[in-house]
Amino acid sequence: MNTALRHIWTIAKRELAAYFTSPLAYVFIVIFLLLCGFFTFFVSDFFRRGDASLARAFFDWHPWFYLFLVPAVGMRLWAEERRLGTIELLFTMPITPWQAIVGKFVASWLFLALALALTFPIWLTVNYLGDPENGVIFAGYVGSWLMAGAYLAISCTTSAMTRSQVVSFILALVVCLFLLLCGFAPVINLLERLGTSATWRWLVELIASFSIISHFEGLQRGVVDLRDVIYFLSVMIFALFTTGVVLRAHRAG
Repeated sequence: MNTALRHIWTIAKRELAAYFTSPLAYVFIVIFLLLCGFFTFFVSDFFRRGDASLARAFFDWHPWFYLFLVPAVGMRLWAEERRLGTIELLFTMPITPWQAIVGKFVASWLFLALALALTFPIWLTVNYLGDPENGVIFAGYVGSWLMAGAYLAISCTTSAMTRSQVVSFILALVVCLFLLLCGFAPVINLLERLGTSATWRWLVELIASFSIISHFEGLQRGVVDLRDVIYFLSVMIFALFTTGVVLRAHRAG
């Protein structure tokens, strides 16, 4: 087990170093921080509302920021390896495919955690201006990181499916957009108007249960529900498992 963890950490360190040897990491962090600051303090009318809380002004925007930014981070994970032909070399190393998959995912997830942590000036500003519930804010940060991990795992799968980073980005965006919109209030209201039978209502509720937004909202408000945590972890595990299936099929082909 210690050997497996050592291999995972070796891959993770390699990937983290690769991020910071290219402009991608710095561009992503700068764009993310600028978007967070601008939308929190200006678009959300933070100063007019007089409410020292980040639940709506800050965290409300994260599902939409991640929709574009996280696939941009994850699109290169496997597509680049396939394009350069280094994926075969990677699997000839004394590591198993699942160790490589987890290592790459952990590296990217830690990178997203760093970008999220760098928003701490917003938290400091809110505490300076008022007396917010920091426990609620912490739960929002945890929920945001879990949501980013779910987006990232989906991006890992789409990256393993193609050699093109652009195609990987578009596929990940479409899948993540579906998981966003299936719980979006206007979409749910529209679906509810299309049918009135009990079976249809059950189907609408089933579709809504897959929504990222509905599971993030509780954590955003500071309500740590185990079902929400399990949802995000399940998305990650399923997507990473699918990544392994895709890579095994590629190797067999």
